[in-house]
Amino acid sequence: MRRQRIYHIAVMLLLSTSAAVHAGHPDPALEDQAYAKPRPPKTTLGVGVTLDESGRLWLAKVENQRLLVSRSDDEGKSFSNPVVVTPEPENISADGENRPKIAIARDGTVLLTWIQSLPQKYSGNVRFARSADSGRTFSKPATLNDDSRITSHRFDSLAIDGDGRVVVAWLDARDRDAAREQGGEFSGVSVYTAQSNDNGVNFGANRKFQTHTCECCRIALTWTQEGPVAFWRNIFGVNTRDFAIANLDKGGKRRATDDEWKIDACPHNGGGIAADRQGQLHLVWFTNGAARQGLFYKRLGADWESQPMPIGDPAAQANHASVAAEGKTVLLTWREFDGSSYSAQMMYSNDSGLSWSAPQRLMESAGATDYPIPLIDGKKVLLVWNTAMEGLRVLPFERLTAGKSSDKSSAKRVADKTGG
Repeated sequence: MRRQRIYHIAVMLLLSTSAAVHAGHPDPALEDQAYAKPRPPKTTLGVGVTLDESGRLWLAKVENQRLLVSRSDDEGKSFSNPVVVTPEPENISADGENRPKIAIARDGTVLLTWIQSLPQKYSGNVRFARSADSGRTFSKPATLNDDSRITSHRFDSLAIDGDGRVVVAWLDARDRDAAREQGGEFSGVSVYTAQSNDNGVNFGANRKFQTHTCECCRIALTWTQEGPVAFWRNIFGVNTRDFAIANLDKGGKRRATDDEWKIDACPHNGGGIAADRQGQLHLVWFTNGAARQGLFYKRLGADWESQPMPIGDPAAQANHASVAAEGKTVLLTWREFDGSSYSAQMMYSNDSGLSWSAPQRLMESAGATDYPIPLIDGKKVLLVWNTAMEGLRVLPFERLTAGKSSDKSSAKRVADKTGG
């Protein structure tokens, strides 16, 4: 496989660091089971992770109805003592398409969003907290949705420019509820946003960005040179649930996939998006449409797009992919199930998505698992995977410069060394 510039990825270390063993990973399609009375705490495997400007790994996780934040200075070998973000217990969604989100600004401000599940059917609040002292203390949690309705405000996403701008987007049912109260009909829900220009000290009023979107597929956000860009499963026509993309500052919704998935239900399968320095957008998504079925990747430019590229093994339920990009390196991760165990899978490109490595089976777990999350910056690559049996697993890679070994056999050795 020909590449102009190669950042070969070689495994350095596999870690398992978790103080607790989690049990029971419910089907994402059942994550919204609702009751008329307060629900008992759920087990939580969905974690939020990010790298800061110094390459430190930050972790947001839920334990015993508390949101906890810690960091690692050694690529996951050890973590700092966790700091409690939510002093009062909350039912926090941290499973399937929901998970806490964490971002670190250039000045060290730590920003967090999460979904507080409420007792009423399908209801929730978008919550926010920040730390101005590098994670030692956090502000009192605040609710970002400002409509005062007890309804569905869920599936949040967080993006920052690093210099003060913060955007939070979520799926919101206020418009649907209002229409039904007037005897009308409303397909799906809406995308609402809240924005801050001072690293989360203040947020403006909620803004309705898009109506008639899928109800339970996560929104993906990335920050580009042109501002924040969202990627979400939209409802086109009567019930075609393909993806759309738009700049949250400029608008201009564009249909991003043409799979023709007609379904009168939410697939519980959101997409992933990442921007590279060349201005390209990298997309991953799942579909079961008339035009194609399975997991796919493609690139978008200002006035062009590549053909969808299938990824993963459909027979192994390849699903819930994520994407990360830095420079010309692009990472794709997803989860598969072979009938007895889950596996974390990866592919990578060193030429901005023009060519790709073979899929690599990096880790396995016989118990319940979260979805694998790729992280990349100028110096390192990490894959984070939370599992019920082995705990939190952090897999670092080394990025090598051109001229060093980069053949396919090296990629195969990566897979062999980390296969479980």
